[in-house]
This record gives sequence, C-alpha cells and structure tokens, in this order.
Amino acid sequence: MDWEVWGRAPEGFDAATFYACTLLQPDTAPRIRTTFPVLGSLAGLAAEATVCAQLLQTVARGGNLILEDQLRTWVEELRHR
Repeated sequence: MDWEVWGRAPEGFDAATFYACTLLQPDTAPRIRTTFPVLGSLAGLAAEATVCAQLLQTVARGGNLILEDQLRTWVEELRHR
C-alpha cells in the first residue's frame, strides 16, 4: 500500500520516489540507493521504472523540467540493469 497516493504501488515505490527527489543532489542520491537496498532488487527495478516514467510524463507536460536530464540518464541506467 502506498499511503502518499492511497493506492497500490510496486514494492520500493516510496524509496524510488525518494531517490528521484535527490537526483539533483549528487552526494545524496547514492546514499539513498545504499540506505534502501530494495532499489537494487527486481521489485525495486519495477518501482524505479514506474517512478521515472511518471516523472517523465510530468516533464512532457512542462513540469519538473529541472529533472529532465537526470531522469533521462536514470532511464538509460535502468535499461542496462
């Protein structure tokens, strides 16, 4: 259960969202991955892909533009896992 949006989400969704919020903080983002090992799991991969896709949709609508480059880099990293 994901309480932020009151619905179901993949395991690790909150950790992936937290990670996404730190993409502009190069010292913090790697620490999030270490702190939440679910992000290295198969379920975490699904959660990361979901969060990344959701945020890229907001970019397409003109939001979160500051994250666009980091999100596109994240997508490429996810493709190679």
